[in-house]
Amino acid sequence: MGSGVWSTDVYDAAKKYRRATGKSAFSYSDSGARKVHPSLDPRDAMRESRDSTEHPQSTPIAVLFDVTGSMGHVPRTLQNKLPQLLGLLQRQGYARDPQIMFGAIGDATCDRVPLQVGQFESDNRMDDDLGRMVLEGGGGGQMQESYELAMYFMARHTATDSWDKRGRRGYLFIIGDELAYAGVKRREVAKLIGDDLGEDVPIRRMVDELVQRWDTYYLLPAGSHYARNSKVLDFWRDLLGQNAVTLDDLDAVCETIALTIGLGEQAIDLEEGLRDLERAGSTATGTVSKALAPLRAGRQAVVSTLPPASTGAAPTSGGVTRL
Repeated sequence: MGSGVWSTDVYDAAKKYRRATGKSAFSYSDSGARKVHPSLDPRDAMRESRDSTEHPQSTPIAVLFDVTGSMGHVPRTLQNKLPQLLGLLQRQGYARDPQIMFGAIGDATCDRVPLQVGQFESDNRMDDDLGRMVLEGGGGGQMQESYELAMYFMARHTATDSWDKRGRRGYLFIIGDELAYAGVKRREVAKLIGDDLGEDVPIRRMVDELVQRWDTYYLLPAGSHYARNSKVLDFWRDLLGQNAVTLDDLDAVCETIALTIGLGEQAIDLEEGLRDLERAGSTATGTVSKALAPLRAGRQAVVSTLPPASTGAAPTSGGVTRL
């Protein structure tokens, strides 16, 4: 996967066609589907981001979002703002050869479709994956969703040339508003992914494994049910440190993702990124600046402790992002 090139013209043509025919960008879900689409089924699946002649320096980017309850509108927001996200990553050169994968997270204790995982794509097929998602809107109502199950899949069912060839982590963004469960449950993994685990995996051990290959962020947007809940924010900051990011406006999620990657790739500093947003006509500069200020401070603190000759990526676990 990962061939081809994103085209805004193709995206706009599909949007105009849907408007003319009255079709939804999420036609699979809006048709009443209650089963995972075969192309997004995580069972016995491996998702790969690979280099090619067309894309020799692939940068894997995964965006997984909670689709339960008040979070069900997130993928629609992402779909509407895909051109802004891809424009910043590609035209502004924030990342070389970005390959984006979208996924959806529910609650494995009660939802019909608790995990959906697309492919890493460089072209408009990523939009197709969004359109195949079931926006179930369920959840158990106990302030917990199965984020840890998605983490397990990302840690053990992805392969990237970025890591295998260059030792560079990919980027993982989880968009949600609740707690993860205390651990990855072996019976849920067996049922949904097909692996036979000897035991459950505690959440902290899962995160430690995940961040070895994925620079991981949790985005907590305004407008969600637990957006201002200190328990949720404290939970994720305990796991990810400053990589648990709050957003005052959900509409800023694509810009936040793009600038986070630009900062991680050392393609820009925050002020340059904010100027890029202004030139692109974005109204999200204030939200993005506030959200990413802690990341900038964290990076500056890490840089100040490095020896003068240190260069390159610094993948570490916990809340310190790579430089």
